[in-house]
Amino acid sequence: MSRPLEDYALIGDMQTAALVGRDGSVDWLCLPRFDSAACFAALLGTPRNGFWRLAPTGAGDADRREYRMGTLVLESEWDTPTGTARVIDFMPPRDRCADVVRIVEGVSGLVDMRCALRMRLDYGRSVPWVRQVDGQIRGVAGPDAVYFRSDVPIYGRDLTTYADFPIREGQRTAFVLTYAPSFEPAPKPVHPFHALDDTEGFWRSWVRRCTYRGPYRQQLVRSLITLKALTYAPTGGIVAAPTTSLPEDIGGVRNWDYRYCWLRDSTFTLEALLRSGYVDEARAWRKWLLHTIAGSPRDLQIMYGVAGERHLVEQILDWLPGYEGSRPVRIGNAAVDQLQLDVYGEVLDSLYLARRHGLERSADSWRLQVSLVKHLVEHWDEPDEGLWEVRGPRRHFTHSKVMAWVALDRAIRTVEAFPDRRGPVDHWRYVRDEIHQEVIAKAYDAERGTFTQYYGSRELDAALLLMPIVGFLPPDDPRIVGTIEAIQRELSVDGLIRRYATMASEDDNVDGMPGEEAAFIACSFWLADCLNLIGRAQEALELFERLLGLCNDVGLLSEEYNVSRGRMVGNMPQAFSHVALVNTAMNLTGPSDAIRARFGDEEL
Repeated sequence: MSRPLEDYALIGDMQTAALVGRDGSVDWLCLPRFDSAACFAALLGTPRNGFWRLAPTGAGDADRREYRMGTLVLESEWDTPTGTARVIDFMPPRDRCADVVRIVEGVSGLVDMRCALRMRLDYGRSVPWVRQVDGQIRGVAGPDAVYFRSDVPIYGRDLTTYADFPIREGQRTAFVLTYAPSFEPAPKPVHPFHALDDTEGFWRSWVRRCTYRGPYRQQLVRSLITLKALTYAPTGGIVAAPTTSLPEDIGGVRNWDYRYCWLRDSTFTLEALLRSGYVDEARAWRKWLLHTIAGSPRDLQIMYGVAGERHLVEQILDWLPGYEGSRPVRIGNAAVDQLQLDVYGEVLDSLYLARRHGLERSADSWRLQVSLVKHLVEHWDEPDEGLWEVRGPRRHFTHSKVMAWVALDRAIRTVEAFPDRRGPVDHWRYVRDEIHQEVIAKAYDAERGTFTQYYGSRELDAALLLMPIVGFLPPDDPRIVGTIEAIQRELSVDGLIRRYATMASEDDNVDGMPGEEAAFIACSFWLADCLNLIGRAQEALELFERLLGLCNDVGLLSEEYNVSRGRMVGNMPQAFSHVALVNTAMNLTGPSDAIRARFGDEEL
C-alpha cells in the first residue's frame, strides 16, 4: 500500500522539488526540473522504483516533524529506546546544480541510524551505472548523473547504497545528493552545514516581506512558501503541483500530470502575491505569462511548460503500477490541445489586476491584449472543453462564456482607466453586452433559481461561484444568491464542494471519464468567499477554518479531499489550493475587499 498523501512534506529549490514521507523516505524527486524524469519514483510504484530513506534502524514513522519557522527546512524526530535523533532535510536555492541535503543530529542518547539509497532514473526504470569517483559515488544513466557524498562509510548491496552508523547527542552527520549532466565535469561539492545556514537565511528573509498581519498569518505564510517553492525561478512560472498521476479517484484512471503552468491560475496567483507584498514575484509571473503567450492569439494554450514549452505530449509509463494501483501513470498532458475560451478572460483579468496594482506598463503587453480580444470577439460563441478540461464532448460551458465577458470587460475598463490605452471600445461594449445577455437567457434555470453548468443543462458547476467574484453580477443579485445556495446544497459532500457531478445522467457523462471525484479544495474556498459576499460572514469563517483543518501536519494541501476516506487525493501539494487559501484568508480578514477592487473604481 502507498503512504497517505498527508504523510508527505515538500522540500525544493525553486526549480524542482521532492516529497519526503513521515518515515524519512524521499519517494519522489525529478531532476533537474519539475517536469524532468524522476530519479525516485516509489510514490507511483514500489521501493524498486527508487527512494532514499534516512531514519533510525528498524524505526517506523517519525514521532514529530515540522518546518523550521518561516523556512522550507524540514525537521523530523524519532524517539527510540536508546535516544532521540533528528533528520534535517532541505534543498539549497540553486546555483548551478540541484542538491538534496540531509543532516542527522543526535538529540539525546545514542541512536543507530540507517541510510538506504536506491537511485532509479527515468521514472524508476533505469538502474544507473554506479562507481566511486573522488570520494563520492556517481550514478550515470544516459544524459543524467547523480553524485552521492556521505560523512560515514557506505556499502552496496542488492543495487542499493547503504550506510549504518551511530549518532550521539551533539553529533551531526551529513549526506548530499547532487545532480549534473553526465557529460559535464563533477559539480563542486556543497558544504552541507553552510548550505543549511544559507537556506534558512534565504527563506526567513523572503518571509519577512509578507505584509499580511492578520489572524491567519502562520497558515498564509506556509502557503506562500509552498507557492514560492513551486515557482520555476529562471522564468517565474509556477507549476500546478510537483507531481504527476496522484489519483483524484483512488484505484481509478483520473490521473494527470500537473508539473506545468496553467493560465487558469493566473488571476488568483497574481492577486495572492500582490496582496501579500510579493511584487517582484508577481512581476516575474506576469513576465512569464507575457513571454509564454506571445504570438498568434489562435495559438493560445491553456497550459505551458515551466519555460514556456508548448509541446506536452501525453504518454503512459506502463512499468509503474501507480499510486495504490491507480493506473495509468501519465506524463505530459493531452489537455494542452483543448479549446478553453475562459483563458482569455483569465489573462486579461490578471493583466488588468497587475496594472491596477501599479506594475509598470508595457506597450507590447497592450498590443498582445488587443489581439487576444480581437480573436475572442470572433470565437466566443463556440463550444469548448471548459475550465475543468473535460474529455467529453465540447459544450457551451457557462463559465467559459462568463470569462469571455470578463476579457471584454477588462479591456474596456483598461481603456477607461488608463488614457494611454486605445481600442475599439464601442464594439467591445456591444460584444460584452451580447455575451451577458446570452448567458442570462441560456444559462439560467428560472425554475430552480440557479445558473447551470452549460447551456440547456440542469447540472451545476462550482466554477459558477466565480460569477460574483469576477463581477459578472453583483453578489446580492437573487440569481447569484440562488446559485451559491444551490451549489452549497447539491454539490456538497459533508460541507465541502465538488467541481460538478461527473455523471449528470445515465447517458450524459459530462467529463467523459469513468469514476467519481472527491471534494475540490479550491472550490470549497470559493464557497467561503461567496458566503462572505452575501452576508453570511460567520458561516464563511467556519468553513474557512474547517478547510484549514484539512492541511496536513506541516501545512500542505493536495488538490482534493475524499471525505468518506478522510484522505487527501490528487496531486500534492497543489498550488491552486494554496492560492485559494491565501486569497480567502485575506478576503475574510484583510483590510480591503480586493474582490470588488478588481473590477470596481475603488482606489487600491
